[in-house]
Amino acid sequence: MRRRPFLDQRRPSFKRRWQQRPWWVRLALSLLFALACVLLLTVILGSPDPGASPSTSTASSGTEATSSPLLRQRSYLEGITDALNMTDEMLSARSFSRQLMDQIYLAKSYVVVAKEANNLQFAAELSAQVRQAQSILVHAAAHGGTVLEQEAEKAIRDMSVLLFQAQQLRYDSGITIMKLKGQIQSLEEKSKAEAEKSTKYGQIAAEELPKGLYCLGVRLTMEWFKNSELQRKFSDRSPVVQNNLRDNSLYHFCVFSDNILAVSVVVNSTATNSKHPEKIVFHLVTDELNYAPMRAWFAMSDYRGVTVEIQKVEDFTWLNASYVPVLKQLQNTATQKFYFSGSGNRGTPIKFRNPKYLSMLNHLRFYIPEIYPELQKVVFLDDDIVVQKDLSELFTINLNGNVMGAVETCMETFHRFHKYLNHSHPLIRAHFDPDACGWAFGMNVLDLVEWRNKNVTGIYHYWQERNADHTLWKLGSLPPGLLAFYGLVEALDPKWHVLGLGYTTVDPATIKEGAVLHYNGNMKPWLKIGMEKYKSFWDNYVDYSHPLIQQCFMR
Repeated sequence: MRRRPFLDQRRPSFKRRWQQRPWWVRLALSLLFALACVLLLTVILGSPDPGASPSTSTASSGTEATSSPLLRQRSYLEGITDALNMTDEMLSARSFSRQLMDQIYLAKSYVVVAKEANNLQFAAELSAQVRQAQSILVHAAAHGGTVLEQEAEKAIRDMSVLLFQAQQLRYDSGITIMKLKGQIQSLEEKSKAEAEKSTKYGQIAAEELPKGLYCLGVRLTMEWFKNSELQRKFSDRSPVVQNNLRDNSLYHFCVFSDNILAVSVVVNSTATNSKHPEKIVFHLVTDELNYAPMRAWFAMSDYRGVTVEIQKVEDFTWLNASYVPVLKQLQNTATQKFYFSGSGNRGTPIKFRNPKYLSMLNHLRFYIPEIYPELQKVVFLDDDIVVQKDLSELFTINLNGNVMGAVETCMETFHRFHKYLNHSHPLIRAHFDPDACGWAFGMNVLDLVEWRNKNVTGIYHYWQERNADHTLWKLGSLPPGLLAFYGLVEALDPKWHVLGLGYTTVDPATIKEGAVLHYNGNMKPWLKIGMEKYKSFWDNYVDYSHPLIQQCFMR
C-alpha cells in the first residue's frame, strides 16, 4: 500500500459522542447538570450583601442606571433575550416564576433519590407539590400575566418545607450526586451484560446453517448422483471451455465458499449486470461436502454464457501442514484450546470462535497464484456480495506496480491498523504505522504477476509463523492480509465496494452508486437475522422459480 498523506483523525465531536451514549446515561447526566445549576443559583441569589439596606439598594440602582456599562448595553441584552424567548418575568431576580422553577428542578431530583431510598410517601408528597407549582406556572402562562405573590407564596413556602425535610433526610446534593453516579454505574453494567448477550446470540445465529440451505444441498446431491447428464456437463468440457479457464484476455473471478445459494447470487448478479457475460470466467472452490451439489446447481443453470469452473480444496494436496502455517497451528493442542475453549479464566470472546476461522476456504485467498498458475489478473469476491454494475473496468485499472487494488476503510479511526493489530508487540511496532489505512477483503483486484514477483505468499507465511502464540493479532484473515500486502495496495474508488450491509446503516445514495454491495457482518441476507431493508438487493438475484428453491424455501 503506497503511503498517503496523513489523513485528518479528529476525534468525534461532542455532539456525536453525546448521541452515542445510552438514553439513561444522558438522562442521569442532565439531572446532575440541572441540580448543579439550581444549587449555584441558590447560592448566588440567596446571599445578599448584609450591609446594604433596601432603600440604599434602590437608590444606588437609580444612580447607576445611567453610568453602568452593562446597562448601557440594554439593547444588546434585549436582542439576546428576545432570540432566546426569555421573558422579563424569568429574568427578574425577585420573580416568583423563577423561584418556582428552581424549586421544581430541585424537587424532581429529590423525587428520584427518595424513590431509590424506598421513601415512597415522601416522593409522592414532593411529586404532588411539583404538580401544584407547575399548575400555577401554566395558569400564568395561559393568561399572559405574571405569577402573583398571593398565588405563589403558599406554594413556595410548602415546597421549601419539603426541600428542607429532604435535607434533613440527608438528601443533600453530595449524597444525591453519589447515588446518581451509582445508578449510572449499575445501568452501565446492565447495558454491558445485555450487549454481551446480544453479541453471543447474534454470533450463534450467524453460525447456524438455515434449514433451507441444508435442504438445498441434500436435494442437489441426490440430483447429481441420479442424473448422469448433469455429470457429463462437467466431465466432458469442450476445448473452448478448457481454453477459457486460462485465457488472460477474459475476465476471471474467483470465489471460495461452501454456500451454494450465496455463490449462485454472486455469479448471477455479475452475469446479469455485465456488458459481455460470455467473457466472464468464474473459478469456484468449495469443500468435499458441497462439491457434488455445487456442480449439480451450476450444471442445471445457465448464467448468460458464463464459464464456471468448480474445484474442491481437498484436491489441493500441496496445501498441507508442512507448507501452510495455519494448518500446522490447527494441529497444535494449545491452538485448538484457544479456538474452542479459550485460554485463561475469561476465555476467548465468542466472535473469535467462529468455525470459518478453522476453514481452509477462508485462507485460500493467500494462495491464488498457486491455485491458478497460468492467470495474470483476477478479481477476488466474497460469497456475501451482490454485484450491481459491470465489473469489466476493474481489469483495466492501473495498479501502479502494486499487487492489490482495494477500497480503503479508514474513513473512521476504528479501521486503521492499530485496531486490528497488537501495536504493543515490538515486531508490529517496528514495522507498521499504527495509523496506516485499513482496507477490506470482499472485492479485490489482484495482479498475480506482481504477487509472484514480490512473494506475497511468503510474507504471509512469515507473519503467520510469528503469530503462533496469537500475540500479534487474534483471529481472522484480514490482519495477516494487512501485513502481507502492506505497501502493496492501490486504493480504488469507494463506489467499487460498498460495505456494511450486514451490520450497520448505509446511505441509500451510496448503495445506489455502488458496484459491489457487501453484507459483511453477522446479518447475512440468507439468515433470518439479516437486515430486512437490504435483503431485496440480494433476493433480486435468487431464482425463486427454480423447483428446488421452491421445495426448500417456499414451504
